Amino acid sequence: MGEGKKKDVIDLAKYLEHGVRVKFNGGREVTGMLKGYDQLVNLVLDDCVEFIRDPLDPNKITNETRNLGLVVCRGTQVWIISPVDGMEEIENPFLET
Repeated sequence: MGEGKKKDVIDLAKYLEHGVRVKFNGGREVTGMLKGYDQLVNLVLDDCVEFIRDPLDPNKITNETRNLGLVVCRGTQVWIISPVDGMEEIENPFLET
């Protein structure tokens, strides 16, 4: 029986040494330079910046930020990973105005 290495769920190799934005369970958001990851999506981010949420509306991000530096993000808490370059926020088409 041939045993091979398990394939990663997500291939983050193309984002190494590039800026990524990460959203976590619970609503926190950070950006940083992806320095490393593993098969459990544990991430190492450098020059990490957290976006502070509005205390009155936890779903809303304010313009305030907090510099975190080098961080290790636990993969079980990671919800979304996206590249910083080429990403733009759009208006929610499902919101009723």
